[in-house]
Amino acid sequence: MVSPHDEYARRQGEAEARSRRLGAVDTRLSWARLGAVALAVALGVVSYRGAAAAWTLALPGVAFLTLAIVHDRILQRRRQADTLIALYRAGRTRLDDTWPGHGDAGARFAAAVPDHLYAADLDLYGAGGLFELLNTARTPIGQRTLAHWLQAPASAGDARARQAAVAELGPRLDLREELALAGGAMAGGAIREEALSAWATATTPGLPRRLGLLRGTLLALSLIIGGLAISWLAGATSGWPVLGAVAVTWLAALRFRPAVAVIIAGVEKRTDELTTIVSVMAALERESFQAPLLRELTSALRVQGQVPSARVARLRRRVAFLEARRNQFMALLLAPFQWSAQLALAIEAWRRSDGPSVGAWMRAVGTLDALIALATFAYEHPDYPFPEINDDTDDTDGTDGTDGTDGSDRRPLFRAQGLGHPLLPSAHRVVNDVALGGARRLLLVSGSNMSGKSTLLRAVGVNAVLALAGAPVCARALALSPVQVGATLRVNDSLQEGKSRFYAELTRLKQIVDRAGGTPPLLFLLDEILHGTNSHDRRIGAEAIVRGLVARGAIGLVTTHDLALTEVAERLAGAATNVHFEDHLENGVMTFDYVMKPGVVRKSNALALMRAVGLEVGE
Repeated sequence: MVSPHDEYARRQGEAEARSRRLGAVDTRLSWARLGAVALAVALGVVSYRGAAAAWTLALPGVAFLTLAIVHDRILQRRRQADTLIALYRAGRTRLDDTWPGHGDAGARFAAAVPDHLYAADLDLYGAGGLFELLNTARTPIGQRTLAHWLQAPASAGDARARQAAVAELGPRLDLREELALAGGAMAGGAIREEALSAWATATTPGLPRRLGLLRGTLLALSLIIGGLAISWLAGATSGWPVLGAVAVTWLAALRFRPAVAVIIAGVEKRTDELTTIVSVMAALERESFQAPLLRELTSALRVQGQVPSARVARLRRRVAFLEARRNQFMALLLAPFQWSAQLALAIEAWRRSDGPSVGAWMRAVGTLDALIALATFAYEHPDYPFPEINDDTDDTDGTDGTDGTDGSDRRPLFRAQGLGHPLLPSAHRVVNDVALGGARRLLLVSGSNMSGKSTLLRAVGVNAVLALAGAPVCARALALSPVQVGATLRVNDSLQEGKSRFYAELTRLKQIVDRAGGTPPLLFLLDEILHGTNSHDRRIGAEAIVRGLVARGAIGLVTTHDLALTEVAERLAGAATNVHFEDHLENGVMTFDYVMKPGVVRKSNALALMRAVGLEVGE
């Protein structure tokens, strides 16, 4: 089986070779067009002197127009090749672990959820964040859908449905190429789906409810004008009947001229969007899917048995016909028929019939786009398995170690083998087994500075987010139930709001405690809990918070430097387990293996680290 890296390299090489060939053709055609212009000038001079017939000037003109058409197609094909080069180059940076800082970090989504329970703590956004790694979506609505999936856990059924869709889409590189070519403009934000949906469902004031009668009247008058014009040109009648018919048609459309102007002004802003939508939808409609979610999405797109690309293409054709009036000659020819009014009314008729479906079409495209982004992640990590997602509970143990109140009848589960952090380079990633559920509700993680405690919490949280978004996970195996993650890994003070770091942590802890007992159950990740206060208060407060969370049916991990907190495990009667990370001093250099071990750590490296950076501290 060809590896993703080799397949990307092959396809990128083919696109680069194609771009070079087309570049050479581009150069030759540019010279040929210049030659056609030079020939036209020469023939013009010769014709002026009477040495050649004037009609010979048409030859270089026809040649120039032909070359221009061919040249435009060559340039378009070269742009497509360059798009694929960029597509596979970006893919190879992800595979080489050199992707951080080169993609869309999702800052707009981070700004929208400043108080999210885990977005900042788990590095969902920002350079090197999870969104940047996953985001290969081609549409703004697809990117927003992907961000929403990362911010809100799906139900077990929805997550499994996404898994099946992602697994089917994973190998379809040709489809991803088509979407990259069709959706290039969309990736840059050219599609404003809210504005497009609002335009599609808006009604233009000043038009009759029965639009078909007005359209039929104008069409009949146009046919009369055409028939009378032919008769006049044939010499059978005078020109007065033609002028009369034109006047009647003008008067019929006069009342609706303001509405026509509004329609034309609105649709002209949608031209590029409509063209891109047709391309994207057509690429998706050509595919045959088996996964229930994909079949449901594609079938939901149909309106009266027609695929959306055909219905949108019908609107796009009307817009193209409307644009014919921009040519001065065509504008003069079409003016008697009230061409602009007729096309504007046809566009309004489309809005009335198909406009209400635009929002659903865009949402479906966004969902498919987000699924394809997760499928790209799955394809690029063939060693990442899809997790087993239990419906709601873990019934592997007859007791849960809680007091039976506030939702403790639910038994959330998170059981991983070989769990790693997907944002770390694979060459430096260390994996660990983590088991929570049944009787074990809490892992108390002790250890020295930089030993891997916080990374473990982030690995648990990020993989839970991936799993419940429908993606594969960075582990040998993972089984979990739907959980709501709550974390205090990156809580900061706020000068503007007048909050200390300790007060900010208390605020977040209150959010997490309030969330415990809800649906789905809580997975809490508390890093150095209450470390901003004294040991006595920290021990009492931390134990009370942890006990309360466990009693309300939550599971989680808590890291600490304070070994007194590790005694909580003994007082929770089997619901908690102590684990630790440790360090080794070798030739004056602190080293870590990042492997989680059972029990409580018995040493600290704080003084050694102080000495390592040159601080003078006593023995």
